Amino acid sequence: MSVTYKSAGLDLELYEQAMSRLPAIMKRTHTPRVMDLPGGFAGLFRLDNSSEFKRNYKEPVLVSGTDGVGTKLKVAIKLGVCDTVGIDLVAMSVNDVLCLGAEPLFFLDYIAMPKDDPELITAIVKGVSEGCVQAGAALMGGETAIMPDLYAPGDFDLAGFCVGVVEKSQIIDGQKIRPGDTVIGIASSGFHSNGYSLVRKAVFEIAKLEVNTHIPELNRTVGQALLEPTKIYTKPVVSLLQQFEGDSPIHGLAHITGGGIADNLVRVIPENCRVTIDRQSWQPHPIFAWLKSLADIEQQEMFNVFNMGLGFILVVAPEAAAQVQAHLTKENLTSWIIGQVTAGERKVELV
Repeated sequence: MSVTYKSAGLDLELYEQAMSRLPAIMKRTHTPRVMDLPGGFAGLFRLDNSSEFKRNYKEPVLVSGTDGVGTKLKVAIKLGVCDTVGIDLVAMSVNDVLCLGAEPLFFLDYIAMPKDDPELITAIVKGVSEGCVQAGAALMGGETAIMPDLYAPGDFDLAGFCVGVVEKSQIIDGQKIRPGDTVIGIASSGFHSNGYSLVRKAVFEIAKLEVNTHIPELNRTVGQALLEPTKIYTKPVVSLLQQFEGDSPIHGLAHITGGGIADNLVRVIPENCRVTIDRQSWQPHPIFAWLKSLADIEQQEMFNVFNMGLGFILVVAPEAAAQVQAHLTKENLTSWIIGQVTAGERKVELV
């Protein structure tokens, strides 16, 4: 019997079956800037003014970001529900790009798995597509790698790549942050896509819960709670930035991911500025108290690992704080004034 690619673990017919399902899923994300190129080796995207955000660029600067979903994938695999982790994949990159004040333009994904699985691939890409629609980004293409000797049966991994654009004069890098500025936190939807090694240890190893166990205080099953997708903040925040021209009162933006509030916010704080965050100023998502109750996790460790209910933070001029919060409310986002910038050593302190 001759050796074939199929006998080595890759069924080209099954692979083509999976790939044939993807163009329609991608098409729903395409914006007027996407140029059709059927069967091309890459995607074409023009930088014109046909964006839904109606931003006219004189000196456009491209902004790039990449990320994955981490071990949240293990929960999706355990539950057998893989059509939401694609939203997480998009969110982790587009929210990072947003921190420079950029609108996302397009997104690419990379899926790696041990064998061809058209149903699984379709479910994943449907999630990616939904995330792109929420973000206003076009899903331009991607790569599905079948590697039977590298991944264990049932496992898969994801990576995502986003390119955005911002006017050079409107780049938000934190350098305009000054003493007196107000810090506003926007609610997260839960853990987002960070800290899942600790989450899984507490939930499945220590508490020995199952994915279908009902959580009374959350009125959801374990699997439903842990797979809640990461919130995508791009459209509300980009539309907020559009309200201001010239010297914008939005001085800093931070996506709160692994490392928690302090480690992420300090990345945009300039020298000689200190930020004090009042831990009592917002209402954390109840999932954090639930997790803490399952295992002996110190409160400081919770703040070191998780977003603790704040998925995105803005540092704004104090006179604009009310206008910013009114806009966020209009966009159905919950926000709180959580702190202030003062003069001092570059540091973010939670008290």
